[in-house]
Amino acid sequence: MNVSVAPTLPAGPLDTVVLALAEGTPVPGAYATLVEAAEARGEVRRRAGSVAHLHDAGGDRVIVIGLGKESPTAEGLRVAAAHALARAQSLGTKHLAWVLPDGPPSAAGTAAVVEGTLLRAWKYAARKKEPAPADPVAESLVIVGGDEAAASAAAVIAEAANWARTQQHEPPNVLTPTELGARAAALADLSPHLQVEIESTDAMRAKGMGSFLGVAQGSAEPPALIIARYRHPSAKGPRVALVGKAVTFDTGGISIKPSARMHEMKFDMTGGAVVLGALQAVARLDLPLDLVVVVGATENMPDGTALKPGDIITAAEGTTIEITNTDAEGRLVLADCLWQARQEGAEAMIDVATLTGAVTVALGSTFAGLIASDDDLADELLAAGTRTGELAWRLPLHDEYGKLMASQDADLLNGALERKAGTITAGYFLSRFAGDVPWAHLDIAGTAWSLGRPYAARGGSAYGLRLLVDWLRERAA
Repeated sequence: MNVSVAPTLPAGPLDTVVLALAEGTPVPGAYATLVEAAEARGEVRRRAGSVAHLHDAGGDRVIVIGLGKESPTAEGLRVAAAHALARAQSLGTKHLAWVLPDGPPSAAGTAAVVEGTLLRAWKYAARKKEPAPADPVAESLVIVGGDEAAASAAAVIAEAANWARTQQHEPPNVLTPTELGARAAALADLSPHLQVEIESTDAMRAKGMGSFLGVAQGSAEPPALIIARYRHPSAKGPRVALVGKAVTFDTGGISIKPSARMHEMKFDMTGGAVVLGALQAVARLDLPLDLVVVVGATENMPDGTALKPGDIITAAEGTTIEITNTDAEGRLVLADCLWQARQEGAEAMIDVATLTGAVTVALGSTFAGLIASDDDLADELLAAGTRTGELAWRLPLHDEYGKLMASQDADLLNGALERKAGTITAGYFLSRFAGDVPWAHLDIAGTAWSLGRPYAARGGSAYGLRLLVDWLRERAA
């Protein structure tokens, strides 16, 4: 979809115009008579989520979206933009003109409308012999009164999120660890400042990555360690690392999962897709950053060679880990990936993972769980989540939780024996591999899939990608 801005509505007949109205705000002059008359008839309401479709005398189609009583927030505009696109495409709209309401600054409002529109427009290309007929896809979006730089950046970020969502949806026999590595390697073409390296089993074995390889040993598919280094010549800040879990299919291993909905475990690679998508946005925006991205890609399968409960493995960092639950595999992958990020000289690290079912019990699909060793880093990420609508809730990191992860026969258990604080104990486990580097962990297990928001209602959401890019843009500025 082509995205642009214009100071005023283009002259002449228009395809479809969107007006977003909060209570008490004026209607743009060109449509005041039309909308006010429709309001008097009860056809137009300004409550949040209300949608009306009108025609003016000149033949323009006008979609009126209610924003509610409050001044519109950026998230409110994202949601409104998604609703508007759904109605517009059902009408066969090809060209959409969005008139920004009074409220948030032009840049924030512009970005929100672009994101909500493009995220809602995404659709996975299903593998069907005869695809079902779909509504026409809008070809262009004009933001009237918008900020050009904000529109351009938002389009890049939304496209990166949609790329990550496509990876989430790929069947696991297609998106193997090897294939994800190949797609990550292709990102190097986006920038002369970006290099991508894919390390094999032998290279990981030479590094002593027994934790990561322990998960991979039960699969016929070889794992892949993806290391991307983005070094912009104008970068002035510290070296930042993004680390992602990419279990391209998770059966649970020997501690096998129930069969119901196991097919959805193809999205257990979301953390890897999110950090690679963020890298894509960084490269396309040419941000002046020193960034490392590390992704551990593997399957978790119950073969005869797979890890068993009771096994003890050794991570690259030297820590020994007693296996109590082979379905607590993501932290084993991330342990060695965090170590790798430290070897790359990371001065701040954020890992992203669909790590625990416990976070869904605690926070549902409204917040991601955030655990951090550094208060400033945590506050920055929480603020970025508020700006982007990808909310996070900070959970405690306390030494008391470490007692639940203590093993008699090794340095750590991979899963607590008591069913207590599952998300927090997983975060504590990861903190042991972050060392003294400021570190934060985003558990997106409850938000990565079927988010329930109009711009990502079902399927993959790439949750956390826009949050990370916002945080990185703040750092670059």
